[in-house]
Amino acid sequence: MEKKEILPPLEFSSLIMPFYIGAMEAMEKGQYDLAMRMIDLIDLLQEKTRGNLTGEEREFLLSTATNLKLMYLKKTGGEK
Repeated sequence: MEKKEILPPLEFSSLIMPFYIGAMEAMEKGQYDLAMRMIDLIDLLQEKTRGNLTGEEREFLLSTATNLKLMYLKKTGGEK
């Protein structure tokens, strides 16, 4: 019997999570330039999707970017 592959739901958050996880992993490894690039990509998505998201999607995107920026500031002391 062939195993059926289970795919995650096709949602907006599925697009954001790889950037979020990538930024967190980069910060843990001390790769702050890479982490900042991931954060910048989330900001770019926020800018390019403005006016086209549901309230829930907009809030998810904003909270994701804010959380990453706060983590980045804690790790780097605010240096870019």
